[in-house]
Amino acid sequence: MPAQGCGATQGQGRGRGVHINSDLYQRVLGEELRKLRRRRGWTRKELNQHLQSDISLQTLATYELGTRQCSVVRLVELCLAMNELPQDLLARVHRRVFADEPGKVRLDLALIVAAKEPGLLPLRRWAEDRLRQPGSPREVQLDPPALERMAELCGMPVNDLLTRLNGMSAADSNGS
Repeated sequence: MPAQGCGATQGQGRGRGVHINSDLYQRVLGEELRKLRRRRGWTRKELNQHLQSDISLQTLATYELGTRQCSVVRLVELCLAMNELPQDLLARVHRRVFADEPGKVRLDLALIVAAKEPGLLPLRRWAEDRLRQPGSPREVQLDPPALERMAELCGMPVNDLLTRLNGMSAADSNGS
């Protein structure tokens, strides 16, 4: 999902035709939990000391990485320990997942780094640099001028760059 419109897609059936991208949602929730902990200046061990229940540091890490689902009760416990209202945290996650700004394209930097296509080398290097920055999100949104600059660096028209990014998205969702 290197280039995407939002964390949901239209579909048939329940939920008003919305399909939630659960991996994206979980990853963004983890990033928001990690940011919240870091804003308090706490390590995971220090956060653990403020929790009501005993949670392993490994479990806390998997919540922050978005590789483990967090129960509602556990999420509330984490939020309250960090003096955050759970609804405020979820509102931030929701905005990031569902409310992309008009005209911007969301890029999954990790998938771009993994791309083998030689024509995307400048974009891959930029993505690698962004991911090396402490606290950098895995996903970013680029506005049209930034996309134009990226396409120029890759030596291709913007539409071609978008087509290649969307092609990576299709390959990823097919398990390639």
